[in-house]
Amino acid sequence: MTSVMRFLSSVVNILCIPLHLIHAVGLSGIYKRIFPICINWMAKSYNKKMHNQKKDLFCVLPEFKKAGGQLTILEIGCGTGANFEFYPPGCRLICTDPNPHFEKYLTETMAKNDHLRYERFVVASGEDLRAVDDDSIDVVVCTLVLCSVDDVSQTLRETHRILRPGGAFFFLEHVAGDTSTWTYFFQHVLQPLWYYYGDGCWIIRETWKYVEEAGFSDLKLRHIEAPFFFIIKPHISGYAVK
Repeated sequence: MTSVMRFLSSVVNILCIPLHLIHAVGLSGIYKRIFPICINWMAKSYNKKMHNQKKDLFCVLPEFKKAGGQLTILEIGCGTGANFEFYPPGCRLICTDPNPHFEKYLTETMAKNDHLRYERFVVASGEDLRAVDDDSIDVVVCTLVLCSVDDVSQTLRETHRILRPGGAFFFLEHVAGDTSTWTYFFQHVLQPLWYYYGDGCWIIRETWKYVEEAGFSDLKLRHIEAPFFFIIKPHISGYAVK
């Protein structure tokens, strides 16, 4: 089975040669302008299907507000702001994303969520949050982002750095399937093509292992099956406390 999987993945990789060339010469930047339009549409569908899971995940956010203070949330890879409706009223929100073309949709989403205090949008990758001070954030949120960062471990190190002691990292990510399933098989076969479709997304990433090894003092992590196409059904959800 493994040899067949590798062979088919190589075939798909060969078929993707035109995409490899487009990426190599820098023309993939055009897709980065189109990608926010796609995500804006897909985020609405995702939220509709995952509403209860997101609601359950984010309902504990107020527990991480400092006594007498205001809850400060930083979202890595905020995209179009699909999580904003689930954040508690009055919290202070800092948004980051490496793609500046999301800001237009982000502004529209903020206008619909005036229960939040929107502080700023920072064009930055999860691996480099130098614009944010150490120990300054109550909660870091990351949903459907760790699949596409270049360095998961570095992103989690930055997350740990900016969180205050007792702060929490909330996550909801699609991940690699169980090795004994057809999901795992087809994830690996289609990965070369999916990388470009998802703007750098890795559907074969075992993200839970990185979170478990990130040095948090407490970790609440669940493996769940999301109601989507089978290759993106496997998800992890939870939060980790610094």
